[in-house]
Amino acid sequence: MFVEGRLLEKPLRWGMVGGGKGSQIGYSHRDAATRDGLMQLLAGAFDIDPARGRDFGTSLGLDPQRCYADYRAMFAAEAARPDGIEVVTIATPNSSHYAICKAALEAGLHVICEKPLTIAESEAEELLALSRARQRVLAVMYGYTGYEMVQQARAMVRKGELGEIRIVQMQFAHGYHATEVEGSDPGTRWRVTPASSGPTYVIGDLATHCFQLGMLVSGLRLESLSCLRSSFVKSRAPLEDDAQVLMRLSGGAVGSLWASAVNVGSAHGMKFRVIGSRGSVEWWDEHPNQLKVAFVGQPEMCYERGHGYLDPSARFERVGGGHPAGYFDSWANVYRRFAFAMSSEPAARERLAGQWFPTVEDGLEGVRFMVRCAESADAGSQWMPLKRA
Repeated sequence: MFVEGRLLEKPLRWGMVGGGKGSQIGYSHRDAATRDGLMQLLAGAFDIDPARGRDFGTSLGLDPQRCYADYRAMFAAEAARPDGIEVVTIATPNSSHYAICKAALEAGLHVICEKPLTIAESEAEELLALSRARQRVLAVMYGYTGYEMVQQARAMVRKGELGEIRIVQMQFAHGYHATEVEGSDPGTRWRVTPASSGPTYVIGDLATHCFQLGMLVSGLRLESLSCLRSSFVKSRAPLEDDAQVLMRLSGGAVGSLWASAVNVGSAHGMKFRVIGSRGSVEWWDEHPNQLKVAFVGQPEMCYERGHGYLDPSARFERVGGGHPAGYFDSWANVYRRFAFAMSSEPAARERLAGQWFPTVEDGLEGVRFMVRCAESADAGSQWMPLKRA
């Protein structure tokens, strides 16, 4: 079913921190937020260079007076306006997330933050408490959760179609950084710099995505892990460009995860496979329309996006069955749910019913996973519980 027409009476007034000119992630957020007319970009602090940020903002059609030098100036000025922003997206390097999220919540804003939510567990816990105290949504941009076949896999597990879940395999392993590309690529350079990236590279940048998908679909919780991480491009040490993680999951299930930036020949390589006592599902983001499904004693099947046999939660169509849906569609699906959750309109709550979106709780779980992987690897791959005693 295609959804057209006005979904909210008024679009949410929206601003951005980071995501300026040349930022792929910034463009992804802007496309997703405005695709359904649910958010209107009115203000931004797009760049650490104020003049460059203002030039970029005005190129998007913003009032130059609402293109700010930094996020503090934006939050203060917008709070004083009767038409000030209600929601802000944070698309900056990892180490800055905590301070900007905290300031935004204290300014009374709903927040959409890039992953990882923070680089420290205590900071993520503080933001969770603050978002609850201020009664504001703090959402984390796990953009791949908006794919329809991811939601189909989740629905099948929740209905018990796969039986008792035994094994969860997760992977996000590309090969674009098999050499020292950061010398000429600023977007990679900050990711391999501890001061901006935090305690990890591929664990925080890649593994948190597939870990979140694996836990979302399986419905399980991570109890403990053992991590081995490597810096195959030596200049990246102590940050890793490859990580192998073993997991003990709730209910006696087990899991494994491989995250890598040195998987030569792989374009993206993000997959998950969930195996139960009666069946399994497998999804690969390079073939997002398809979900491989198998049941004991039956031939393997392929479920296709856009068909009537799918669960209602997986019928979020932007294009009919058979046509390829992709990355931007998934992001727009997630932003649609963000907007419904953040809007005060009664109809928004009705439209959100039955839909899932990644919250601050998911962000905290991702931070715990990232931090514990680093601690385990640095302790010789010692097994560690996800939550501290």
